[in-house]
Amino acid sequence: MTTPLHEFTETLETHAARYGVQLPAPELLRLRDYYEHLLKWNARLHLVAPCAPAEFATRHVLESLMACAYLPEGARACDVGSGGGLPIIPCLVARPDLSATLVEASTKKTVFLREALSHLKMQGRARVIPHRFEQIAAPECEVVTCRALESFTAMYPRLVEWSPPASRLLLFGGISFDDLMDGDQTLRGYEAVKMPDSEQRFLYVGYKK
Repeated sequence: MTTPLHEFTETLETHAARYGVQLPAPELLRLRDYYEHLLKWNARLHLVAPCAPAEFATRHVLESLMACAYLPEGARACDVGSGGGLPIIPCLVARPDLSATLVEASTKKTVFLREALSHLKMQGRARVIPHRFEQIAAPECEVVTCRALESFTAMYPRLVEWSPPASRLLLFGGISFDDLMDGDQTLRGYEAVKMPDSEQRFLYVGYKK
């Protein structure tokens, strides 16, 4: 009988190439550990919507890992609205050169994030800040990532203004983001990268002036 962990890992192995991702065996095992840890917490914290292991592997982990192609070597990232750790924890697993600050307003979710980072032995490369991003100064970083910020469309102008000058924004969203970013005079350009098997989900890469 196929277990959820086996289904999750097998899906990562089978579909990684379609997402432009390479996952050696050690990274696969650590991603499985992350998924198992998240499942234990999810019932009481609602970190992500319940879904099948294969869907979590593709829609959540592999889509998150598409950001790696746009993270410069040795980049410092700031992940806003980290929630269950997506997209930044999978990126930290796949890219040992990265460091990150995770900004999350929910106290309960910050407890999970710290536990997950400790469980994966990544607490030396990442820290968690328990605040709304607009209530703090932006940490020093080259890249700002964001996947599931509440009221994302309404908060977009604040997020861009908050982000450091010349930073790169990696934002996960639908086609409506084109309208937001196309008229944004604070950007010197952007590109939209379509997710495999979806006409509605994109990784938007913005370049702040």
